[in-house]
Amino acid sequence: MIIENIADAFAHILHAKTLLLMAVGVAGGLIAGAIPGFTIAMAVVLTLPFTFSMPPEQGLATMISVFVGGLSGGLMAGVLTGIPGTPSSVATTFDGFPMARGGRPGLALGLGVWSSFTGGMISAVLLVTLAPQLARVGLEFQPWDYFMLVMFALTITASLAGADLIKGLIAGALGLLVRTVGEDEAAGIPRFDFGSEVLLQGFDFIAVLIGLFAFSQLLNDVRDPKAARTSLSEKGTMDARIEHWQAIKTLIKHWSVALRGALIGTFTGILPGAGGSVANILAYDQAKKTSKNPKEFGKGSPEGIIAPESSNNATEGGALITMMALGIPGDVTTAVMLGALLIHDVVPSPSFIAEQPVLAYSIFISFFLATIMMVIVQSGMLRVFVLVTRVRMYILTGVILGFCGIGVFAINNVDLDLWTLFWFGVLGFLMRHFGFPLAPMILGVVLGNIAELNLARALAIDSDLTHFVTRPWSLFFLIIALFSAVFPWFQSVRGKQKWTLFYLPGVCFAASVPLFMMGGIPRPIIACVLIAVGLWVLYRRWRNGWVLEAYEGHEIKEG
Repeated sequence: MIIENIADAFAHILHAKTLLLMAVGVAGGLIAGAIPGFTIAMAVVLTLPFTFSMPPEQGLATMISVFVGGLSGGLMAGVLTGIPGTPSSVATTFDGFPMARGGRPGLALGLGVWSSFTGGMISAVLLVTLAPQLARVGLEFQPWDYFMLVMFALTITASLAGADLIKGLIAGALGLLVRTVGEDEAAGIPRFDFGSEVLLQGFDFIAVLIGLFAFSQLLNDVRDPKAARTSLSEKGTMDARIEHWQAIKTLIKHWSVALRGALIGTFTGILPGAGGSVANILAYDQAKKTSKNPKEFGKGSPEGIIAPESSNNATEGGALITMMALGIPGDVTTAVMLGALLIHDVVPSPSFIAEQPVLAYSIFISFFLATIMMVIVQSGMLRVFVLVTRVRMYILTGVILGFCGIGVFAINNVDLDLWTLFWFGVLGFLMRHFGFPLAPMILGVVLGNIAELNLARALAIDSDLTHFVTRPWSLFFLIIALFSAVFPWFQSVRGKQKWTLFYLPGVCFAASVPLFMMGGIPRPIIACVLIAVGLWVLYRRWRNGWVLEAYEGHEIKEG
């Protein structure tokens, strides 16, 4: 029966018309993702009316293709111009753009393409095999857990700050402050609007993002009149050749980074409201913390491209898991796709696969095929997109700024978004000039609203603050957040101070506590494994006489 259903699904998807629509959808998604301000959700919404007359299998396959292409499209703009096309490609620019400017654009593009492919395929496998089980994990999350998840994410500010932690923290706090402008979503109280109805709606996130990254970068590129009259290709930094083979070899070398990024992306995609922007930054942070060369991050590190690109594509599978198994959209895009299912009289539920096997397998197959098409189509489009870098900077700046303005205005059709783009662009330019990192500020803008909203929901349900430490998932993220906040200090004194020998065992022992609290069988087993790892590390260090290990140039010291 299963084989028959899979065969029927293949018959629907492998139809010539469906494959053509999928290829067009991937190309459209890539273009939408590459245009700053033109979100993936907008692209899927525009696609939806065209699917009304299609069979459900064909319509959903087309929208999934747009979805897959859109998440990868931000790579093109991010690597070649330093402007993230989508919020989910913010972290990709941290190392993708420096690598391209450093004379290796082909490798940066190749790493992005194949990392996206790897993350998408891993997520697709999890989608097929573990959909109902993983969806139930997302269902366990309550406002307390979401708040602590965001607190964990905010601790990343310390690691993204670079050498100057104070400036990084100031930038992060400024990002949180930006999200407080406007009406409080929980209480409906106006804040920092200065009596202006215009400011009551707050600053649009996309406008802030494009202003900080795009406009500030454009201002920086044309500040020198001589540089403004040249192109990136004249500087010898751009080439239309994508180094596929070298990228694959580099990806294989850093396979653990890609796997970890894909798992982070899938897990984050399962959580409603988290999305690719959170997964992108989380994966980048974890890659930096576990890297043997963390100082290379921000300068063109391959790991800094692999981690975020594998994670943002993996969120697709995670979001589809929640949508198919529970009928709960993980983000705006999957909400549109859920609407498409309902239009076709299909109601997602835990029994969705059993009740609609052909349609379910069609979604699985189209996800796999769209991911493969993404590599092929993106490789071809990248070669064309790279030609843009032959345009003189002052012309390119004007054109890009025009597209940014159109994209920002099209979201809400209000003048405030254009002024937001302008003033935050000026702010970003000044921050670059005085050495303030932009990444922590973006992180604050992304996560500030999510943290505040879930804190308000938690306190509205029950004002007892002990829930933040008695709920297993909340306690788990609190523990990870505390150790994450300490990690930059640990990294700076590793090999110098003896307390660093107990850091890893401490993480294992502490993280095992909430896993035991969750009950069941799998999670206590994982907790036992963590305890065993911690004990093994302690035993090895006891056998070595508690000798401090050399790390990044630190000398070996004995106690």
